[in-house]
Amino acid sequence: MKYMATYDVMESVRNTNEWLGASARSFARYPIFALSMNPMLPLLAAWGEVTERSFGRMIAKPDWGIRSIVGPEGQDHLVDEKILVERPFGNLVQFFVRRRAPMARRILVVAPMSGHYATLLRSTVASLLPDADVFVTDWHNARDIPVSEGKFDIEDYTLYIVDFLRALGPDTHVVAVCQPVPLVLAATAYLAAEDPEAQPRSLTLMGGPVDPDAAPTEVTDFGRRMTMGQLEQLAIQRVGFNYKGAGRLVYPGLAQLSGFISMNAERHAKAFAEQIFRVARDEASDHDAHNRFYDEYLAVMDMTAEFYLSTVERVFKKREIARNEFTVAGKKVDIGAITRVAVKIVEGEKDDISAPGQCLAALGLLTGLPESKKARHLEPGAGHYGIFAGKSWRLNIRPLVLAFIDANAAPSRAEPRGEAPVRLASG
Repeated sequence: MKYMATYDVMESVRNTNEWLGASARSFARYPIFALSMNPMLPLLAAWGEVTERSFGRMIAKPDWGIRSIVGPEGQDHLVDEKILVERPFGNLVQFFVRRRAPMARRILVVAPMSGHYATLLRSTVASLLPDADVFVTDWHNARDIPVSEGKFDIEDYTLYIVDFLRALGPDTHVVAVCQPVPLVLAATAYLAAEDPEAQPRSLTLMGGPVDPDAAPTEVTDFGRRMTMGQLEQLAIQRVGFNYKGAGRLVYPGLAQLSGFISMNAERHAKAFAEQIFRVARDEASDHDAHNRFYDEYLAVMDMTAEFYLSTVERVFKKREIARNEFTVAGKKVDIGAITRVAVKIVEGEKDDISAPGQCLAALGLLTGLPESKKARHLEPGAGHYGIFAGKSWRLNIRPLVLAFIDANAAPSRAEPRGEAPVRLASG
């Protein structure tokens, strides 16, 4: 599998389906057919439109689309995206609100690197912006990163989080969603030993696999069944010649997307069939509920091979975080070294990706943290995405997170650091 040709064949299949959709749409809407009463023509055009849009979205990075927010005085405040720390594999981005004084709350949202872009957390960021200064880890698509930039594994990911926290300062509150949860925990423990003053005020860890064995799911079962050799042979490919990262070994986003869809294939098939009929009846729109969801869901990014494989081997198979045996740059990271950072665990009752108990295991590792600084919340009826987006997040979880942040805020907040982009050496 580890050949450019394999990657290019997969991209060719995607490109062909996009072309077929565009061709079907154009053919069925040829003006002469307007005289026909054949009901199959509108259906063919609708199928083509939905197919073209779906396969086209798979290679496009979505825009954040957060243009403005309404301030307490009722005026709109424009929002700018500013790069604070620029690195080869990911940037630290601030959503800077114009004409607004620095907020008491400073929140770093650590987005997952698990096949989707950070924009998957768009609604999460937008909901926090009116009440906080918000920063996000914006990870790059591995296919666009030249091989000359070197490797990027879970240790590098952890050190990126360390650098971002140092840049933001100690009055930062971290919200980590899904995949980065165990690595954010490790980064905080690393700072506790190496640079205690750079530790954040609080961690809110949401639905992450701190101990995958605490509550097995399809994801953990897959990692247990496959050997590392099998995984490398079956999942890893080299980026094709169309991209800057040509030759880089990656776990393709399209492969990850096929895995996501297969977990709920019947539901996705029904959603697309219903959308085709809506388009045929002229009941769909460019930004309807289906398109808003799938424009984001289908937009996938490649992960570096070393990041994907080291995640499976060290987090899922060897359970280095769960066993408190994780090392970074040759140094053992002791989760018990965290003694003053408040930690809140948020899980969804019906989470089928990171089941309840996997994230909660973090509290057991925090042997040096007082019980008064530990908190937990299990959201009834919420699935994996529900804990950071949708009704459960808006009505229940978000207020709890903000209250937790306020309860663990600094007595007096230091002045914010400058906003000029900072370039750090890669490696």
